[in-house]
Amino acid sequence: MKTMTCKQLGGACDKEFQAETFEEMAELSRAHGMQMFSEGDKPHVVVIEEMIALMTNPGGMQEWVDDKKALFAAAPED
Repeated sequence: MKTMTCKQLGGACDKEFQAETFEEMAELSRAHGMQMFSEGDKPHVVVIEEMIALMTNPGGMQEWVDDKKALFAAAPED
């Protein structure tokens, strides 16, 4: 089990997520981001808008995912 924060995963707050795999961690982060977006949380809205812009950059999203996977891999086990 590893613990990462919303900010470490590219988000806007210090909420912590715990997961066994990067895929689980990414899903927890995505669900949190969508909830915050739907609530109109301004810092999360800004981050999501930046992510949308990143998706238009060829290779940009894959580079971002690779970076987050590396951070997850380097995170210590709880």
